[in-house]
This record gives sequence, structure tokens and C-alpha cells, in this order.
Amino acid sequence: MSVATKLELPPLPYDENALEPVISARTVNFHYHKHHKSYVDKTNKLIAGTRYAEMDLDEIVRESCSRDKELFHNASQAWNHNFYWKSLSPGDGLPSGKLADAVKDFGGLDALKTELAAHGEKLFGSGWVWLVWKNEKLAVESTPDAESPVAKGTKCLLAVDVWEHAYYLDYQNERPKHLKAVLDRLINWQFAADNLSK
Repeated sequence: MSVATKLELPPLPYDENALEPVISARTVNFHYHKHHKSYVDKTNKLIAGTRYAEMDLDEIVRESCSRDKELFHNASQAWNHNFYWKSLSPGDGLPSGKLADAVKDFGGLDALKTELAAHGEKLFGSGWVWLVWKNEKLAVESTPDAESPVAKGTKCLLAVDVWEHAYYLDYQNERPKHLKAVLDRLINWQFAADNLSK
């Protein structure tokens, strides 16, 4: 990319009330318009007039990871949220294709959900839970704050946000209850399957 670009806040892939009753429209509104937007705006401010202004968001995250922590934290949070909204879906679904086979190898869908929930419950403070493709198999990882596996080149399949702003209006301090509801009813397995096939 040779021309400086301004990063945009991508539109939500569904209406703000589409994730109810698991995640309320009020939570989505605050989360998207306040938190997510602020990361995009701050990233644009930090990259203005720098070499990062010629990069796309993926490149900014990877390049700033060990060089500019303030930029990394904001750019990575922008990337994480872009990915997170796509990881959710208001419709039911199950893993398909290569992903379905990989889930069987993991021990089944219930085992995978249990592992994702456990990582989210054990994570101290704010952060993320990730389903990733590592060493030719599925793996579950958690990262604190703005960190993400993509910064280190790991293929991410889906993400669950466990920052308090993702659930506090609906669940207060009951993170496990939020995780169970999201994992049982909102995971976009087609998005994960598509990411695996790329």
C-alpha cells in the first residue's frame, strides 16, 4: 500500500438487537459505538504522518507489536473487535467441513466449548479467548488485554471478548454465565470454518 489510508469502523454484520437475549442491544451499542470506535479513532490518530499510515490494520498490528505499545494496544483492539463481531451470529449453526473433522479430533464440540469457557473463566482481568489453528490442529488460547495470536502470525478462527464491557451490563460479574450463553447460542461456526479454509 503506497497511499496513506484512514482506518474505518466496519459496520456490524447484523442489527444491534440481533444477539438478544444473550447480548442486549444496549451492550452492543456501547461496545461498538464507544469502545470499538475509540480504538479505531485512536489508531488513526497515532498512525497519522507515520509509516504505519501506509499499512492495513493487520500489518499495523504485527509491525507495532514489539515497537510501539500504545499503537499496538489500540490497533490490536481494533483488529480484535473487527474479528469478534464476525465470530458471533444470531443464527444456530454447527461446525462443518474440515472444521467439523478438527472438532472431532479435539474431542467433540462439547469438549471444545468447555475448553473455551475454562480459558475465559481463568483469565485474570481483561482479555480474549481464541480458537486457533496451530501445528495442524485446533487449539484454544487466551490473551490478556489487547494481545492476540494474530500478532505472532497464528491463524485465528474465532474470538470471544472477555473484557467487562462485553458483558457487564447484561451479566454484571457473572463472566462464566456470559461465556456459556455465548458459546451455546452465538458462535458463528461458519466464520470459523471459512477462516480455517483460507
